[in-house]
Amino acid sequence: MHTDQPQNIGPDALPEVITRYLDAHRVRDTATARSAFHPGASVTDDGKTHRGSPAIETWLTRAAGEYTYTTELTGVQKVGTDHYVATHHLEGDFPGGMVDLHYRFTLSDGLIENLVIEP
Repeated sequence: MHTDQPQNIGPDALPEVITRYLDAHRVRDTATARSAFHPGASVTDDGKTHRGSPAIETWLTRAAGEYTYTTELTGVQKVGTDHYVATHHLEGDFPGGMVDLHYRFTLSDGLIENLVIEP
């Protein structure tokens, strides 16, 4: 059972690998974003799970070109040793035009093992 209480932290307290992914994803740098993930990692976004490097690369490429939007990091929490949540406010030409998304990271061996993106 997961009993750790979320702890608000500053963006500069995020592990380098998460910052690398977020920065690369923001500027649509697929290769750098992919390098932050474990080879067997999984990403769940929009209710769909993508497992392994090829599937994550396809997801990153699709996500980069599907909509035009701006993103602002609005909050960061540490939830246990290898669990972090980064909250982003997005505005753009996607359905609804505006959303706050929680990027829930699980790390292993210094890389992202699992990422769940949800409102």
